[in-house]
Amino acid sequence: DLTVSVLYCVDMTSIASGSKVLHASEADMQKLLAARVHLGTKNVNEQTEKYVYSRTSDGVHILNLHMTWEKLMLAARILVSIENPEDIMCCSVRQFGQRAVLKFAQAIGANYLAGRFIPGTFTNQIQAKFYQPRVLIVTDPRTDHQALNEARLTNIPVIALCDTDTPMQYVDVGIPCNNRGTHSIAMMYWLLAREVLRMRGAIARSVPWDVQVDLFFYRDPDEVLKKDERAIAAPTQEGVEWKAQEEDWSAQQ
Repeated sequence: DLTVSVLYCVDMTSIASGSKVLHASEADMQKLLAARVHLGTKNVNEQTEKYVYSRTSDGVHILNLHMTWEKLMLAARILVSIENPEDIMCCSVRQFGQRAVLKFAQAIGANYLAGRFIPGTFTNQIQAKFYQPRVLIVTDPRTDHQALNEARLTNIPVIALCDTDTPMQYVDVGIPCNNRGTHSIAMMYWLLAREVLRMRGAIARSVPWDVQVDLFFYRDPDEVLKKDERAIAAPTQEGVEWKAQEEDWSAQQ
């Protein structure tokens, strides 16, 4: 089964001309490693076992980044085939992924639902915010179970970020990655947005994307507030120091 799955995934980056343009570069692999995308959990289920490369001494499963990249390319090719980007819906109940889905949706022109998923969003037509997306992207099938269940009822294909212990039921395309880390989630959405734009021809592959992955990172509101307070207080303290120095100079004269 592992051999078959590997051969299946290899086809995701192959194109008719034989070019390796869709293959992962060394820089992309370094980004995935730096964001700890390859680190799974201590548990693994039979559906995600084929994506596991090895296991650390602590018992943490390590994901095969080659298969992660292949599934990422498959997801990008699916999203590019959607003519109207607004028919793509991104969901994240998990707090760490809410900023990432917002930036991802802004980048490719999709819709997003961050925070609590309101029941009936895909099934109740008389609801104020009723959507009929053609593709659904979820950050974690476990926390986004309500959106996943409604997608099942309305026959909406689902693309999901899946960890080693993630239930894969009702998921059509599972991208094996660390879906718990703040940097990992942001990196996956950033790479997916970049590849979608490249396949559309919106940005060239020969130049780096001018949008930094830092914009996709989750930011703690308390830390942001403290940083703003420090920024406001800094000029005041600077002025006090200069005033004290001026007084010292005038006293010396």
